[in-house]
Amino acid sequence: MPRKPNRVRLLLLSDTHGQLNPQILALAGEVDTIVHAGDIGHPDVLTALTATGQALHAVRGNNDVDSKWPADGHTLLNTLDDQLAIDLPGGVLVVEHGDRVNPAARRHELLRARHPQARLIVYGHSHRQVIDDAVTPWVVNPGAAGRSRTYGGAGCVVLTASTQRWELAPFRFVLGRMKGGGLIE
Repeated sequence: MPRKPNRVRLLLLSDTHGQLNPQILALAGEVDTIVHAGDIGHPDVLTALTATGQALHAVRGNNDVDSKWPADGHTLLNTLDDQLAIDLPGGVLVVEHGDRVNPAARRHELLRARHPQARLIVYGHSHRQVIDDAVTPWVVNPGAAGRSRTYGGAGCVVLTASTQRWELAPFRFVLGRMKGGGLIE
């Protein structure tokens, strides 16, 4: 049985709606695991992420339905769950799209009540990048990783998880430049 690593880096993204920002795709090649929180929009997004060679976990969003995906992608679409729990060093990461957690004004509170065992809950749906780490479980929306409603640029978050510490690094990509994640525009 393989040993669980003591430290992993994960790319958290959501709401690609069929178009993945190329800078986020490049960042995907620098992590151990990719997590997509739904509204993927097209099987080509998952194909591109899989081609990086990293492990990929994805959930279905409210726009990930047969009528909005090409017919040849329905088999892949129907393998996606509505939520996932991923064991990581130091805790559990839970992923769901967030569209079924309402009202939106109480979404973080309701997600925490729904997943008290988690250390981090990742959701999408609103397209707005948010890191709420004031209480555990943390709640993160990585922002839209495509071109649709990016609110300041395509976004993602990199989670570094170890048995001792978890760190979040938000990224924004605007017109071919990066903001955040340690670099200044």
